[in-house]
Amino acid sequence: MPVQPIQPKLKFHFGAYKISVFNLGFLALDGGAMFGVVPRILWSKLTEPDEQNRIQLATNCLLIEYEQEKIFVEAGMGTKFSEKLQKIYGIQQQCGGPYETPVDLALASAGLKSGDITQVLFTHLHFDHAGGATRLLPDGSVAPTFENARYVIHKGEWDYGICPHERCKASYLKENLEPILSAGQLQLLEQSETEILPGLKLQVTGGHTPYHQILTLDTPEGGFVYWGDLIPTRHHVRIPYVMGYDEYPIETMDAKRRLLKHAVGRNWLHLFEHDPEVPACYLQPTEQEDVYKAIPVEESQKLASQV
Repeated sequence: MPVQPIQPKLKFHFGAYKISVFNLGFLALDGGAMFGVVPRILWSKLTEPDEQNRIQLATNCLLIEYEQEKIFVEAGMGTKFSEKLQKIYGIQQQCGGPYETPVDLALASAGLKSGDITQVLFTHLHFDHAGGATRLLPDGSVAPTFENARYVIHKGEWDYGICPHERCKASYLKENLEPILSAGQLQLLEQSETEILPGLKLQVTGGHTPYHQILTLDTPEGGFVYWGDLIPTRHHVRIPYVMGYDEYPIETMDAKRRLLKHAVGRNWLHLFEHDPEVPACYLQPTEQEDVYKAIPVEESQKLASQV
């Protein structure tokens, strides 16, 4: 029986931009590590851990279509993990075998194939974001998943991923990166902010990794911010809720405070890469400084129609 395509969790338009949100699979990471210095008695009220103290996380990736461009944002975990690592990380993915990846199944629901993608954008290169950037071939070799695309990443993040510090070495896997370089498909960015297409920008934030980026879209019809691992779930909107995985947690807090004010002020849609329940919402300021109220997309649309 053929495996069914992965359907989008959410679809929306901003002007000429068409965006689809796909969850390419789940993983489970330690809840304490996901919330850093926040005590379990607090974070466990937001998301319930399993018997190993892990919480379930999604891998919400984007398909952006604009004129002739078809861009995939992040690539999920891929299918190259050993059984041991799949068990450690609680990986659950839908795929049609070792050579048909979740990326293929997501693109199938949009009537596309991997060769149709023109660019692949990354916030950073940890395995749960870049694992699906390459695929295993029947001859045992590993090749880029998107055979015709430019893989776009900041040079600082690439250099760090190729030669990482021992603290985060387990998150950067060579099989996810080296085939892209060998295929000549790598495009490195060197500016702190780069416009990919009109209104669509990658911006360096630091914090989670030295050159972590977020993706923003700003159009007259509205926009979004895709937070990557700066704000991985809606529960991390609170300024002190910072992952223990972050290499520069104070930098993360400063970036969150500054960028949230800007994004909320622009009334952008907020996209959370690892939230298994709420991949997107709007945020409203409250009477408390730097504290925001989540507004579901459906409720926001209803409120807008009443104005």
